[in-house]
Amino acid sequence: MKKVVGIRFKKTCKIYYFDPLDIEFVPGDHVIVETARGMEYGTVTIGTREIPEEQIKAPLKPIIRKATPEDEETVIQNQVREREAFNICQRRIQRHGLEMNLVDVEFTFDVNKIIFYFTADGRIDFRELVKDLASVFRTRIELRQIGVRDEARMVGGIGSCGRPLCCASWLGDFEPVSIRMAKNQNLSLNPTKISGCCGRLMCCLKYEDYLYAPEKGKGNRGRKDNADIPKVGSMVATSMGKGKVTTVNKAKRTATVQLSQDNVVTLEWDELIDASQAGDDD
Repeated sequence: MKKVVGIRFKKTCKIYYFDPLDIEFVPGDHVIVETARGMEYGTVTIGTREIPEEQIKAPLKPIIRKATPEDEETVIQNQVREREAFNICQRRIQRHGLEMNLVDVEFTFDVNKIIFYFTADGRIDFRELVKDLASVFRTRIELRQIGVRDEARMVGGIGSCGRPLCCASWLGDFEPVSIRMAKNQNLSLNPTKISGCCGRLMCCLKYEDYLYAPEKGKGNRGRKDNADIPKVGSMVATSMGKGKVTTVNKAKRTATVQLSQDNVVTLEWDELIDASQAGDDD
């Protein structure tokens, strides 16, 4: 077993493990660590704990120190400089006539590197822009092209549910989402209804998919009892008589049954019996 601390560098990025060096850390602590990009300021999201060594992919880098008031002031100054750098880069992009949309700017804690995130329809030759920016900021410059999902995460917004976007508020990483998930949940396949602000399928289609997806072998999260789901259009017997299944709610395990033209009831699956097995009561 190895002691580790989980650290995030942004609110909704991956959690990275570091060596606590016999120091106890609790969630919410701010720390200074060394990464491949240089010195970084991060927030502890997983306090000091032990995990099996096989779960650690590479040698752990140690946490340098807990953040001091001076470090906190440096972070605030860097945030101000990031906004200034954003405006400068915007003007330089226009000057060079590049068809790219600047999304965000990030300074490493030690200002050893400045990263400019942008979106574009295709490949952009930004070599002259990099030289221009390097002459202004006198440090390493990196321009990183990102996708529309990452853009939504950085910019933020409100989803169709009326809440802040998951990717911008708590979602740690993107998981694959497919149109089949919408079909499994009997959702409208209208792209405007199942797409997020980024124009891609909504991440939340993944959340309840395991309730609907059929079992596909060991390790699959599909419900094992999905074979017992009453089918829409099938005839079933209930304590109130026979009727036709009109809708099914797999999450609640209920079905709506039309007993007659004016009599519609909602019952749990356990209360339903296939009409062919119930026999003829007439």
